[in-house]
Amino acid sequence: MTGQQSIAGRTLVAGVGNIFQRDDAFGVEVIRLLAERPGPPGVQIRDFGIRGVHLVYDLLDGCDLFVLVDAAARGAEPGTVTVLEVEPRLAPADGGDSTAAPVIDAHGLTPDDIFALLASLGGRPGRSLVVACEPADTSPGMGLSDPVQAALPHAVAAVEEILHEYRTPGRNGGRDDNQAR
Repeated sequence: MTGQQSIAGRTLVAGVGNIFQRDDAFGVEVIRLLAERPGPPGVQIRDFGIRGVHLVYDLLDGCDLFVLVDAAARGAEPGTVTVLEVEPRLAPADGGDSTAAPVIDAHGLTPDDIFALLASLGGRPGRSLVVACEPADTSPGMGLSDPVQAALPHAVAAVEEILHEYRTPGRNGGRDDNQAR
C-alpha cells in the first residue's frame, strides 16, 4: 500500500451497479446472493450500488484483497463471466496535471474510474480482481436479462473460489500478494 496501512487481513467484495438499468444490476445481485451464504471471517461483502465514491472512500481504509463485481461490456457473449486481475495505477508523485483529470460522475463510476479516483487520493488496495459479466441490456428498466440472470450462480462460484484460494496457505493466499500478480 502506498502511504497508508492496510487493515490486516481485510478482504472487501463490493458489488456495484444501477438496479434501474437492467443488467447493470449484476454486481448488486451477486452481492445479494453472497450475503445469503456464510462467508469466511475477515471478509466484508457490501453492495455499493451507484455509490462509487463511497466505495473509493471505503478502500482508503486499505485491504489485502479487493474483489469488485460489476457488469462490463467487453465484447463477449452476453452472460459471460470473466475474472480479471487489475493492477491499479499509482497516482503521479507530483499530483499530476489536474487540468487533465476526468470529471467524475459520483453515480456512474466504472471500475477504471474507481481505481483512478482511489489513486488520485493516494490509496491502493492489495490484490485487486474484477468479476465481470457481459451485459445484454443496460437500457432503463428493472430485472436482469435471461443470459445475465443465468450467469449469477457462475459469478457467485467465481467469488467464492477467489476467497477460498486467497485464504488457502500455499496458494494465492497468505499475505504476500505481490507474488500473485
